[in-house]
Amino acid sequence: MDTLIDNLDLWIPALGRTVVLFFASAAMALVLGAIVGAMRVSPVPIARAVGTAYVNLVRNTPLTLIFFFFAFGFPSLAIVSLDFTTLAILALGFYTATYVAEALRAGINTVPVGQAEAARAIGLPFGQVMGFIVLPQAFRSIVPPMMSVLIALLKNTTIAAGFSVVELGSMRANLSERGEPAMAVLLWIAAFFVALVLLLSWLQRTLETRWKVYR
Repeated sequence: MDTLIDNLDLWIPALGRTVVLFFASAAMALVLGAIVGAMRVSPVPIARAVGTAYVNLVRNTPLTLIFFFFAFGFPSLAIVSLDFTTLAILALGFYTATYVAEALRAGINTVPVGQAEAARAIGLPFGQVMGFIVLPQAFRSIVPPMMSVLIALLKNTTIAAGFSVVELGSMRANLSERGEPAMAVLLWIAAFFVALVLLLSWLQRTLETRWKVYR
């Protein structure tokens, strides 16, 4: 406990930064992933091609390389000046959106085709068919795989430690400078992540139970 209590001035900001990284990048990934997932099933060939190219290119690129691009390549474009935390959020959201898109596409494929056809028959355009008919039902069926994606995102936030972002993944190096035992620090980091993952698992069970009642 001394490793935790004696260093709360480092643990609290690190935990807070991890939570910020997770929620901000998750929001970006969900929005971008929903757009890309819709493009993947779009009747417009160029939209499908762009969505497929994005997913295949980004998903098959190591996350560390994407971090390198946002941390060092993006600033060289001189478009706008961003701090490393914001760049880490962009990297995580940009990467995770591909997995969100694929999970969503799988969920879309579970919705009976007849419902989309009926919506088009009454004159709804593709955007309204997806937004009002297909996506609400698809989201219900993708809660487990989507939570798996979010849990992976939570653990991927530790990569930001290698790019000067102070979060839980950087605590071992920071506390080693204070003479704290590395094993104790690593065990506390693992405990924090286990607690956060358990919260996500509880959220998954809650959503599954609630939406099961509505079916």
